[in-house]
Amino acid sequence: MSEKMLEIEDLKTYFHGDDGIVKAVDGVTITVNKGETVGVVGESGCGKSVTSLSAMRLLHDTPGEIAGGSIKFEGKSLLDLSEKEMRQLRGNDMAMIFQEPMTSLNPVYKIGKQLEEAIRLHLKYDKKKARQHAVKMLEMVGLPRAGEIINEYPYQLSGGMRQRVMIAMAMACNPKLLIADEPTTALDVTIQAQILDLMRDLRDKSDTAIMLITHDLGVVAEMCDRVVVMYAGKVVEETDVNTLYENPQHPYTKGLIGSVPKLGQDVEKLDSIRGNVPTPANMPKGCKFAPRCDFAMDVCWKRDPDLLKTDDNHTCRCWLYQDQEKALEV
Repeated sequence: MSEKMLEIEDLKTYFHGDDGIVKAVDGVTITVNKGETVGVVGESGCGKSVTSLSAMRLLHDTPGEIAGGSIKFEGKSLLDLSEKEMRQLRGNDMAMIFQEPMTSLNPVYKIGKQLEEAIRLHLKYDKKKARQHAVKMLEMVGLPRAGEIINEYPYQLSGGMRQRVMIAMAMACNPKLLIADEPTTALDVTIQAQILDLMRDLRDKSDTAIMLITHDLGVVAEMCDRVVVMYAGKVVEETDVNTLYENPQHPYTKGLIGSVPKLGQDVEKLDSIRGNVPTPANMPKGCKFAPRCDFAMDVCWKRDPDLLKTDDNHTCRCWLYQDQEKALEV
């Protein structure tokens, strides 16, 4: 039986604004096992990043709060831990690669100081050994002249170089769980492949669990064991990566896969999903995907379907696979 590293159960993360409560994440359940890579995919605004920030307990400086559900790491409830206890976990057992490196790196501290702080705190290295480990990590993520970059400030680096510094920081202490939020977005394809190889190597050597948040379905196909598809703050489909590509069930998943250009494909226009993701403050009644769905039925506009098993290793939130007549009677 697989050892569960991260268990997010029925997570509800709400934001309080002038217009009322915004349900950014509304009942999300995701499990990541030891040594497993789980991809979380979906358009911008579907709740992927908020889910990851909730898991790391990093919402305290925002209007957001975890309104319900549970988050466990190695069976221990993270919601019951103090901020001091969470700081011991973050960067050591749990690490996160953030989407925006310039807002995550402190602009007034040199790269070396920021890297060495976590290394000395968690690995208990002295200053000299911490500096050597920091340089080694920068070299591992493909940064040239690592010995010089360590003495530079974030503004002196390009966006792609800053992103690689963030990845080096996240991987420096060999975490048990790595949450990667769009880790390769700012990188060219050569460095992207190098970073994915590094993450794969960390997983294989240390049995690290990885939750990979991405828009790139090519990265998902290459890296992930299972895939969770999110839409409008909810999970709409989950299965293993091979099944997702061979037999996608939810119309949204089919649209995502259909919009990816294929090598050798000679078409004038790529397929696309019409419309836009609804804003969390203005969700439609019933199925949240109904306004954009080509298969929408009467029941879709009235009730939101449950996330149910459609196969041994496949769950889907869609009325196409549920009893519509029974739902309309309720």
